[in-house]
Amino acid sequence: MTIGVCSSLLVVLALLAPPPPSMSDDAAKDLEGLHNVVAYHEGFWSGGVPEGKAGFEQLRSMGVKTIISVDGAVPDLELAKSMGMRYVHLPIGYDGFDDARKAELVRAVRDLPKPIYLHCHHGKHRSAGAAAAVAVSLGWMTNEQAAARMKVSGTAAGYKGLWSCTAKAAPMAEAVIDAASASFPEVTRPESFVASMVAIDEAFDRLKLAEKAGWKAPADHPDLAPVADAGKLADLFRLVDEASLRKVSPEGADELKSWMARSTTAAAQLEAALERAGKTAPDGTEAASQRAAATARMAGLAADCKACHAKYRD
Repeated sequence: MTIGVCSSLLVVLALLAPPPPSMSDDAAKDLEGLHNVVAYHEGFWSGGVPEGKAGFEQLRSMGVKTIISVDGAVPDLELAKSMGMRYVHLPIGYDGFDDARKAELVRAVRDLPKPIYLHCHHGKHRSAGAAAAVAVSLGWMTNEQAAARMKVSGTAAGYKGLWSCTAKAAPMAEAVIDAASASFPEVTRPESFVASMVAIDEAFDRLKLAEKAGWKAPADHPDLAPVADAGKLADLFRLVDEASLRKVSPEGADELKSWMARSTTAAAQLEAALERAGKTAPDGTEAASQRAAATARMAGLAADCKACHAKYRD
């Protein structure tokens, strides 16, 4: 096949390819290997983690030059580099992020080659909150417009910290952005196993307080956000690596891995139930059903944690 024919074929394929998500979209898009993709500016998208080769090929077809991950998991650097894309790894929590991390994200989006794809795991909450705060900080949209885009992404009301980051964002002076770190790390390693277990215990304790209050923030702890804590719990279980488990117990690593996988699923189901309950009338049958489902997931998580601790910690 001649060069001219090849070039013509590429042009035809480009014309046939669906257009990338735009600011005019009023719903998130699912593309090949990418989920929940939403535009937050021309050439700046939020969405879920690229799934395998198909996800990265989809990003390449969108012209993406830089991928920014705010998820805790280590990015697939090799696949990204094989397709000419740079990865930057700046994780944030389900409860939001501080000014230093916001400034790093803003500088990365301002300075690195565009188009840019910013993702978390599912693309609904953390990446949307980060993209919205960045867009406001760069003067691309107002706080209200950014919040509206988060709703398009599907960010649940229960992620109070993420909504607060967007509400408090304001255009940043160039000098302030210039002062932020420009190291742009490819990988930020997850916390140690011990630190992860401490964070799991803390999130679980906050969830128990919310459960006692009928899955609401209790009066003496109005800052609690049970949906966000459930999401954080799922993430913490998901990110525990096998090497850490083998250090805890070489002979029991497979059982521990199975427990972590089951707990990841249960915590994700807890998060989903609480998210659904928050979208319905609090005194309705559907909300009551979802709260009951959340309580059942908590009971399962508590039982697994107790059994795991008895065998490997206590």
